[in-house]
Amino acid sequence: MFWRYLKSQLVVLLCGGLVGPIFVVVYLALGPAEREEIQWMFYVGLLITVSDVLVAVALARHGAKAAARTAALERSGVLTLARITGMSETGTRINDQPLIKLGLRIEGPGFAFDTQDRVLASVTRAGNFTARRLVVLVDPATHEHQIDWERSALVNGLMPATFNLAEENRTYDLSGQAGPLMEILQLLKANGIPLNGMMDVRSKPELRRQIQDVVRRAAAQLAAGAASPAFPPSERSAAQRLEELEALRTTGAITDDEYAAKRRQIISEI
Repeated sequence: MFWRYLKSQLVVLLCGGLVGPIFVVVYLALGPAEREEIQWMFYVGLLITVSDVLVAVALARHGAKAAARTAALERSGVLTLARITGMSETGTRINDQPLIKLGLRIEGPGFAFDTQDRVLASVTRAGNFTARRLVVLVDPATHEHQIDWERSALVNGLMPATFNLAEENRTYDLSGQAGPLMEILQLLKANGIPLNGMMDVRSKPELRRQIQDVVRRAAAQLAAGAASPAFPPSERSAAQRLEELEALRTTGAITDDEYAAKRRQIISEI
C-alpha cells in the first residue's frame, strides 16, 4: 500500500500538484517583510498540498481495491468468453481516446447474463471489438466480472500463439483459434500459471500432456479444414463486413469519411 501511495503521489504531483509545495517553499524562503505581502501564498499552497495528499491516498486505495478484486477473480473466478452484443458512443474522450459502451452476453457453466461495460476504445483493442468477443473473469455467484484484455488479444489473434513440442521437434501455430486457446488458458489458470510471453510447463507433466493434447487436436482440425474448406476464405456476408466496419468507426480506428466510403463500397457489392 505504501509503494502504491508513493506512485499515486508522484502522478498527482506531475499532473500539476507541484504548485502547492512550490508556493509553500517560496513563502518560507522569503523574509518576514515579504511574507506579509504574500501571506495568501502560504495558505493557498498549504491547501493545494493537503489536497494533493488526499487525492493520492484516494487513488492508492482505489488501486488497491481494484488489484484485490482482480486477484480474487483470478483465484476463484471462471474464465469464459463474452459476446459483444452492441457498441455505442458515450461522447466522452479520455486522453484523446473514446469511451464506449459495450453490451455483453456472458455465458459459462451454470450462468448466463447480459451486462454493460464502459471501456476505452484504444487502437490496440480495435481487433477485439471487430471479433465481437472478449475473455472475461466471472464470479458465478455475484456475476461480478472483469475484461481481460491480454487474454482477449491472444484469443482474437492479436498476439501470436505458437507451441513448441520438443518430442516432435515441431512448432504449432494456433494464432487466432479461439476454442483451443481458451482451453489452454483455462488449464493454465486452473494450475495458477499467469499468462506471459514465454511459458515453460515441463515442471508440470500432467498439465504439459493436457496442453499437448489440445494443440495436436487443434492442429489436426486446422489441417483437415485447410484440405477441404467449407467456404472460400474471403467469403463473408455483407452484414458481417458492415458490423466490422461499424466497430472500426466506433473505436476511432477509421475516420467518418473512410467509414462512409467503405460502407458505400460494401453496399454496392450486394
